[in-house]
Amino acid sequence: MRVRVGVHRGEVVAVKRKVSVDGEIFEVELEKVEDGWKVSVADSQFEVQVEQEREGPPKRGSQTRSSSAKSGTISSPIPGKVVSIHISVGDEVEEGSVLMILEAMKMQNEVQAPISGTIAELNCQTGDNIEANSPLVVITPEEESE
Repeated sequence: MRVRVGVHRGEVVAVKRKVSVDGEIFEVELEKVEDGWKVSVADSQFEVQVEQEREGPPKRGSQTRSSSAKSGTISSPIPGKVVSIHISVGDEVEEGSVLMILEAMKMQNEVQAPISGTIAELNCQTGDNIEANSPLVVITPEEESE
């Protein structure tokens, strides 16, 4: 159940998100406007138009099964602590393999490979405290045989 307090249908609500631009993290405020988004960063505002926008948030389990449509960059969805790492750079992994365990809010969460391939980058170590949206692992997709 979702509850919104003080917001009526049709009212505009701004949300804050962290985004990475050329490796630099910014906290931005997003507000949906008629033909795109109003983006506020520090004291600056920008209008952004989206060429092809989704019709709402993605539903769980509705991901496409095509490996080419998935990214090999794995970012932390939430801040937490790296409890254990089960991979090294150069390792071959299969889609769904557990790569590491993150602890957040006293719960341990498995970080799984979204695609099959080779570990190209490992940007954390066991014991690291990480921020939300931090890139943790980069997987180079395996070549598909035709």
